[in-house]
Amino acid sequence: MPAKPVDPAEMRAAVEAVLPWLHGTADQPERPLLAAAVRLSLRTLEQVAPGRSVEVRVPPFAAVQCVEGPRHTRGTPPNVVETDARTWLELATGTLTWPDAVDTARVTASGTRADLSALLPVVRF
Repeated sequence: MPAKPVDPAEMRAAVEAVLPWLHGTADQPERPLLAAAVRLSLRTLEQVAPGRSVEVRVPPFAAVQCVEGPRHTRGTPPNVVETDARTWLELATGTLTWPDAVDTARVTASGTRADLSALLPVVRF
């Protein structure tokens, strides 16, 4: 069963709530606020690029499968992207570029389809 579509206004509000932290003007937000921003922005990516060939993981908050192509059904998928919440949200908002995140090892990406640069950012402010 497909996931419920993300309300763009809800996602935008969730991410906007953590922007001061991303910009370095506030402490890390409380876990529920951070979790909502990560989950809703990841689900937005999932809607923008439907498919099951890449798994994007932002532990401990969420993981989604996206991008058209061969789908995996068991074990570790061949295309995996993993990062922390701050890095994901910086990518999702465009304050960090994909090449910079990969070059500085803030994100790990394995597999031929794991380059998300064409899909980011998922929200702009």
